[in-house]
Amino acid sequence: MMKRQLHRMRQLAHTGSLGRTPETAEFLGEDLQQVEQRLEPAKRAAHNVHKRLQACLQGQSGADMDKRVKKLPLMALSTTMAESFKELDPDSSMGKALEMSCAIQNQLARILAEFEMTLERDVLQPLSRLSEEELPAILKHKKSLQKLVSDWNTLKSRLSQAAKNSGSSQGLGGGPGSYSHTTTANKVETLKEEEEELKRKVEQCKDEYLADLYHFTTKEDTYANYFIHLMEIQADYHRKSLSSLDTALAELRENHSQADPSPSMTAAPFSRVYGVSLGTHLQELGRDIALPIEACVVMLLSEGMKEEGLFRLAAGASVLKRLKQTMALDPRSLQEFCSDPHAVAGALKSYLRELPEPLMTFDLYDDWMRAASLKEPGARLEALQEVCSRLPRENFSNLRYLMKFLAQLAEEQEVNRMTPSNIAIVLGPNLLWPPEKEGDPAQLDAASVSSIQVVGVVEALIQNADTLFPGDINFNVSGLFSVPAPQDKVSDRPASEELPAVAMPTPAVVPSPAPTPVPVAAKERAESETPLRPASPKFSRSPPEAGAPAEDTARKRSQGSRWKEGEAHLLLQDFNFSLANIFFCKAGK
Repeated sequence: MMKRQLHRMRQLAHTGSLGRTPETAEFLGEDLQQVEQRLEPAKRAAHNVHKRLQACLQGQSGADMDKRVKKLPLMALSTTMAESFKELDPDSSMGKALEMSCAIQNQLARILAEFEMTLERDVLQPLSRLSEEELPAILKHKKSLQKLVSDWNTLKSRLSQAAKNSGSSQGLGGGPGSYSHTTTANKVETLKEEEEELKRKVEQCKDEYLADLYHFTTKEDTYANYFIHLMEIQADYHRKSLSSLDTALAELRENHSQADPSPSMTAAPFSRVYGVSLGTHLQELGRDIALPIEACVVMLLSEGMKEEGLFRLAAGASVLKRLKQTMALDPRSLQEFCSDPHAVAGALKSYLRELPEPLMTFDLYDDWMRAASLKEPGARLEALQEVCSRLPRENFSNLRYLMKFLAQLAEEQEVNRMTPSNIAIVLGPNLLWPPEKEGDPAQLDAASVSSIQVVGVVEALIQNADTLFPGDINFNVSGLFSVPAPQDKVSDRPASEELPAVAMPTPAVVPSPAPTPVPVAAKERAESETPLRPASPKFSRSPPEAGAPAEDTARKRSQGSRWKEGEAHLLLQDFNFSLANIFFCKAGK
């Protein structure tokens, strides 16, 4: 008995190592042997896929539509939205949006429930039958055949041994009528009968197993269609969901735009003004001059030309952020910022610094540097003119616009202390910087040296603006801005010459607003910086007393002396800060 069990274990081990059984191999052709080897992997695949697919279901398995929908997370979300919008004004934009969102979540939940029910019926149940019934039945017949064949082989061995023993007993003198001979003969006859019966069972089981294999072969394409049908059901579910979402989203946007047609909803998004390329910005807004450049220049021409330390003194971060947001969302509402020229100048510097490519372009960087290295003034001017002519049209137009303004700003240097050199120091690193080279540790040191040349280039452009960029310019080129004329500035020009290029017609229906009071932040900043940077005439609203020219002269000299004490140190700080800011900002992008 133990020998038979040991023999059986050896056969099973041999079956596992070869992937097929010797008991059944003798009955199968090569094709059916390959089919037999696919049975176990197919059963495991069907079982594992069914298990994981069942875990993907969100609803209650086997439940009807209503019960399944109630258990879905999407329906819980829809219920929460329904409870929430009841507390809101039904005519408000948020109330309407929440109500429509509630309806679409309900619809999506029902689409999901239909999808899961179809998935269970057409995929999960067939896979379950395949892994739990059909393939196990075939494998059961296979095991039965293996056992019968094994038993048959064992019985044939016993019969062969009994026949040998019968022949041996005759040779040793046992006659045909002897007891031993009769016993042996009876045993052989019994074994023959058992062998015949077992052979019949093997043939019957073999026929059933072969029929199973042929049936599996014909059904393999059907089994493969389960997975194809799975993807078809998924695609149909996603199409229905997307269609419902598109319809609801279009209706929601239409209702929302009709309910709130404010300028902020139709203006260009904030990200399309700052931080985008010059060409993209101009094309999207249909402009020739960038919106931040024109808006800031027009406001500074109105209120900031005599402001001491313009572009050098920093503005409050919160004011600057609000100005940039207003610039992008509603540029017609910039009038309130006219009274804070340092915030306006900061917004202009920020726009130039955040351009992906400098206004003076990466491609011409080396040409600008070569032009700056020329010692002879005439040759340098000619080289700068040649480089300007090679700028792209939009870059040239905006650079010309900006340099014309900076040249006009430098004309007020006796009051604002911003000479062409000082302007170039604070603005140069924002107009031109070298292209970034990855993995170059010496780039920052090289940029420090080249930025000194950049300052020379920008200074030369400002000093020779009329030569390099001939012709007059209308700074309010778009006609978009309507800035009140300053009421409290003392101008050195005759009334007929005061800012001739900023003649911006204001519609008759809009009355001129009163002079905007000085912001508290600006006033505090001016007072806190008085020891080093005395307040400009903008913050001194009382007109100078007539008949006191000596006192006025003394005051101006005192201001000039205080400026010169800190000018070199402050401008050097500004230059180093601007250079570091350019490099680390660009590295962050």
